Amino acid sequence: MAGVTRRIAYQGEPGANSHQVCMEHYPDLESVPCASFEDVFAAVESGDADLAMIPIDNSIAGRVADIHHFLPDSGLHIIAEHFLRIRFCLMGLPGSSLDTITTVHSHVHALGQCRKLIREHGFKPVIAGDTAGAAREVVEFDDPTQGAISPPLAAEIYGLEILAADVEDEDHNTTRFVVLSRDLIEAPAGNGPVVTSFIFNVRNLPAALYKALGGFATNGVNMTKLESYMVGGEFTATQFLAEVDGHPDDVGLKNALEELSFFTTEVKILGVYPADPFRAEVS
Repeated sequence: MAGVTRRIAYQGEPGANSHQVCMEHYPDLESVPCASFEDVFAAVESGDADLAMIPIDNSIAGRVADIHHFLPDSGLHIIAEHFLRIRFCLMGLPGSSLDTITTVHSHVHALGQCRKLIREHGFKPVIAGDTAGAAREVVEFDDPTQGAISPPLAAEIYGLEILAADVEDEDHNTTRFVVLSRDLIEAPAGNGPVVTSFIFNVRNLPAALYKALGGFATNGVNMTKLESYMVGGEFTATQFLAEVDGHPDDVGLKNALEELSFFTTEVKILGVYPADPFRAEVS
């Protein structure tokens, strides 16, 4: 409807990395913070938000936990992907400095990715629930000895001073995000690189996975992701999340998916979407 602002939901507080990605790629949408991933999925499923921005992989920490629990049964579709180079800053109250800071607050993963800074200055690390939330807490503490390791956007939002920029240990720290929608929007075939994401359950037979994946090799399809998860707590039932280069209408992938169906109990396409240019840059 005309005049209605569309909304994109993300997990975290304002200033989080997920918020940064929303602002970079969807500046015309209202960014809506949610306390948990479950709340993000629920916001889109209920219609309270139009899209969701969800982190799914990190180059250091690996896959993001819990996403595989929500994605298969959510009824949502992946319509895009975006990569974000993760940058952390040490920030504090206006007037504070590296010499006044004694304690730093941040998410446990951020603290683990900034060990060199913490060790060099002898800071006491304190775990916070969220990187952006740590910045907000420093403002609430109103104590020049307290600092936060947070994304630079958080300093801008909460009025903190950046005392040291790019304090992460590794300069390749990158997170991949996927955009989810209630509507299935498939990228057209033959219009640039495409990624297809899908889940499948293999039959409980010897070499079933080997046979199921054989069709991708024989048809020249590049599989970029394959992760396994238990289904319903059963050790004999395994679900796989896979991603491949190509469109389901491409002859090679079409044949591979057809062969996959012979050795599985279910195959479900989660999304067919344009490959982010970042993939070509790092390949």
